[in-house]
Amino acid sequence: MAPSTSNPPTTVGRNQFLSVTGEHIPVPDPDSLVHLQFRRFAGCPICNLHLQSFVARHAEIRAAGIREVVFFHSPAAELAEHTADLPFATIADPDRNVYRQFGVESSPRALLDPRSWPAIVRGGALTVRGRFRAPAARQAGGRLGLPADFLIAPNGAVPAAKYGAHADDQWSVDDLLERAATARP
Repeated sequence: MAPSTSNPPTTVGRNQFLSVTGEHIPVPDPDSLVHLQFRRFAGCPICNLHLQSFVARHAEIRAAGIREVVFFHSPAAELAEHTADLPFATIADPDRNVYRQFGVESSPRALLDPRSWPAIVRGGALTVRGRFRAPAARQAGGRLGLPADFLIAPNGAVPAAKYGAHADDQWSVDDLLERAATARP
C-alpha cells in the first residue's frame, strides 16, 4: 500500500533503478545520502527551471555527500532528450509505479495554485526562447503531477520528506543542504 501524502515512508527497502543512460542506481546508496526527486514530465518548464538550480550547485551538493536521483513520469526515450545535460541520474517511470510506492500524486491544484504561476511564466519564457526543449504536446502521464522530495540515508531511513502542494512546491538546494546536515549522525 502506498503511503499517503500526510504519512511519508520512514524507511526504504533496497532498490536498483535504471537511469535513462543505462546506469544502475542503488537506492539507498551505501555511500551517500540520496535526494530522491519526483518531478512532473519530460520538458516540464517548471521542472527544468528548478533542476537548473541543482545543476548550478551540483558540486556543492556532492561535497555534502548527497547523490541526486530524479524521477519523471515520462517514457525513457522522451526523457533522455530532455535530460542529457544533467549531471545526475534521471529515471523514467511512465507507469508511475515508483510514484505510487512513495505516495506521489497528481492534482488539478498542481497548476491552478497561484503560487506556481511565476515558475510557469519563467520556465515557459525560457522554453519559448529556446533555453529549454519544449515538452511533447501530449503527456502520457498527464500534466498535473505534483513534485515530491525524499532524503534517504544509506541505511534506508527517510529523515526528511516533502510532498508538494502545487507544481512549484519542492525543496531548494538550501533546503536540501539544511536537511542533509541535520540527517547526519
